[in-house]
Amino acid sequence: MVTVSDHGGGVRSVRVPIPDNPLGHTLVYVVDTGRGPVLVDTGWDDPGSWDTLVAGLAACGAAVGDVYGVVVTHHHPDHHGLSARVREASGAWVALHAADAAIVRRARETRPERWFTYMAAKLTAAGAPEEHVAPLRVARRRRTLPGLSPALPDREIVPGELLDLPGRRLRAIWTPGHTPGHVCLHLEEEHPAQLAGQGRLFSGDHLLPEITPHIGLYEDPDNATVTDPLGDYLDSLERIGRLTPAEVLPAHQHTFTDAPGRVRELLAHHEERLVGLLALLAEPLTPWQLAERMEWNRPWGDIPHGSRNIAVSEAEAHLRRLVKQGRAEPVAGSEPVVYVAV
Repeated sequence: MVTVSDHGGGVRSVRVPIPDNPLGHTLVYVVDTGRGPVLVDTGWDDPGSWDTLVAGLAACGAAVGDVYGVVVTHHHPDHHGLSARVREASGAWVALHAADAAIVRRARETRPERWFTYMAAKLTAAGAPEEHVAPLRVARRRRTLPGLSPALPDREIVPGELLDLPGRRLRAIWTPGHTPGHVCLHLEEEHPAQLAGQGRLFSGDHLLPEITPHIGLYEDPDNATVTDPLGDYLDSLERIGRLTPAEVLPAHQHTFTDAPGRVRELLAHHEERLVGLLALLAEPLTPWQLAERMEWNRPWGDIPHGSRNIAVSEAEAHLRRLVKQGRAEPVAGSEPVVYVAV
């Protein structure tokens, strides 16, 4: 059953399912323009998701072949996954921020054995036990990286610029953190329901009504630059909070108002979490040990292998923020490296 919502002013959303995922669906937005519909995100690359997107467009009075362009908020597969099929069916352009386009390109070009070797080394350095790392050593023999061949974009989203939506004013705002190239999209038009605020905001995964987005690491195996994705995310949140849109149209859950209020909640949540991690770091811990002790949506023993990798990545992102703030530091000479509160 296809669920389509009309948000007024030529903007609709289609709930495109994400297979076997607790998020349930991605909200793909269909924006009417003078050249045909433009999609904000596309959904997961799965036959059932594709059928839902096609049926949703039909319910909006359009066909896939009518799509003029695709604006991708970030490279994750529940957002970027169907971009190639939409482009193949319609000739539409696909736009993505350069930082996420680089990740897509790297995923397509990196040899599987290089990627798995890098991941094994990263996890070992983070203190992961050998029984967790061993499957990655076996995986080095694979010839492909499943799910890591998304479409290369043919246009770059440039922060601050209006996108190519004839008859509309959609401006890109760079909001790194959830991914390095995540963008929100500000529809600089009067809200059709006359709600107080400045236009509407397609927020992707940056600002969600009830979920705190994952903050992890997306690094180049050949680049030793130390990033601070949590710091980037917090800075981006404050920038969006100052924007005060009348309504937020996120990629998951439901639309909402009071973006500044939600920003304050998220800023407070992350500060509370950092304080909690400092308490854990009263004793020296590796990133793996910290992840084991952090609070997740289920006990550590119930978290599957791949999700543990994501959890350790998030633990490292928080450690980097604490180190940059001078609230924690690595212990000199420790291997694997352990961190302690200052």
